[in-house]
Amino acid sequence: MQVEITSKPAFAIAHVTLGPGEQVKAETGAMVAKSPAVEIETSTQGGILKGLRRSVLGGESFFMNTFTAGSAGGRVSFAPTLSGDIVNWSMQGQTVYLQSGAYLASSASVEVDSSWGGAKTFFSSEGLFILKCMGHGDLMVSSYGAIEAIQLQPGEQYTIDTGHIVGWSEGVGYNVRKVGGWKSTFLSGEGLVVDVTGPGVVYMQTRSIDDFISWLAPKLPNKSN
Repeated sequence: MQVEITSKPAFAIAHVTLGPGEQVKAETGAMVAKSPAVEIETSTQGGILKGLRRSVLGGESFFMNTFTAGSAGGRVSFAPTLSGDIVNWSMQGQTVYLQSGAYLASSASVEVDSSWGGAKTFFSSEGLFILKCMGHGDLMVSSYGAIEAIQLQPGEQYTIDTGHIVGWSEGVGYNVRKVGGWKSTFLSGEGLVVDVTGPGVVYMQTRSIDDFISWLAPKLPNKSN
């Protein structure tokens, strides 16, 4: 399986070339195009309970699509709903954690499940659960805006707005907190941040969906207009 990402960083699309019989799975609705010989199968990927955890708790689709290439191989292209970037995370048996909505597609051998984030993520707009991705293969991660990687050394700390964090590698510690007091939080326009501590890699996105919605909502016409 080979992954080529083009049209970065604003309108990225992932082109996946499959060998004979190879498989790739993706969010429902993520497919843009495919070869005629590539077959699609829709399932809950792990059963109803795992599908519910992934959708209700992890912010992803209840169903996932699995694409299988025929005897001559094939190609499938994927893109996220919103304009933004895609990175391909090469999984070598490690665990990666993603904020809800960041998962796009992966090798069939990569397991995707929701993970309890605990009280640390209680105030996060992304919800109480994050996605836990494990295994070997390719993991395609999408964002709103461009994706930038931050390599943290052991003990090194960095602070990121919760609306801008995409994912992080296993071993990275994180703690969600508000900026200052509640009064300064509301008046400053800044909200919640996550303090991440190395070692590991953290991906952040250059734009925030929540910020865009907050900017757009007052400009929309009222129903009475």
